[in-house]
Amino acid sequence: MMKDLSSMAAPVIEAQGVGLTFETNDGPVHALKDVNLTIGRGDFVSFIGPSGCGKTTFLRAIAALEHPTEGRLTVNGMTPDKARQARAYGYVFQAAGLYPWRTIAGNVKLPLEIMGFSRAEQEERVQKVLSLVDLEGFGKKFPWQLSGGMQQRASIARALAFDADILLMDEPFGALDEIVRDRLNEELLKLWARTGKTIGFVTHSIPEAVYLSTRIVVMSPRPGRITDVIESTLPRERPLDIRDTPEFIAIAHRVREGLRAGHSYD
Repeated sequence: MMKDLSSMAAPVIEAQGVGLTFETNDGPVHALKDVNLTIGRGDFVSFIGPSGCGKTTFLRAIAALEHPTEGRLTVNGMTPDKARQARAYGYVFQAAGLYPWRTIAGNVKLPLEIMGFSRAEQEERVQKVLSLVDLEGFGKKFPWQLSGGMQQRASIARALAFDADILLMDEPFGALDEIVRDRLNEELLKLWARTGKTIGFVTHSIPEAVYLSTRIVVMSPRPGRITDVIESTLPRERPLDIRDTPEFIAIAHRVREGLRAGHSYD
């Protein structure tokens, strides 16, 4: 079972008493408070909560795009800044963010160019990751020639190109319609199974969080706190119709209860 796999995994991300306060012209904004969490190697952890609860802020803190003002946060035993320098993770944003003047292959190889990989190594890695996200044969296309779902897959390929062990994803499918989103959820699970990466995934969707995750982290309204951490008991193989099973529905119900409980912190 997934629960057993994650409990055996080595820690990759650790947060101890993490808080983050933004100073603004209107006074301090407390985005995170007393966040404690350990993410094991190979976990697929989803963060869910209402808008403004700090789930994206926490993901950005892991990526050293924001800096906690309290507590301790480590990635592979290092500070997030050092982990970024060590290229410990790939980051996928809500918008695909592809450069329209570059081909899909050109977009995917951009981080490899910056890192100084040889031309031969760039080509080899681009072909490998395009295959992983089912975009073989699309390398010479431009972003405008691809559907929204295909563009987001290209964005995932770019994040995978330098083969970091951690993949951080900030609502990557939030702007897509339900049919495309379902398909990409299935493809992401297959990708995760093939690569064994540790994934942190921000979402507003309860079914998406339950379907994808080994663990679901439920967060309260601002200041963001963790109200529940739910270990999934679903099998590793997950067809879409697993969402109709009593076990899936029970986990989704617990997520909803955690979201409701979080409002007591207001």
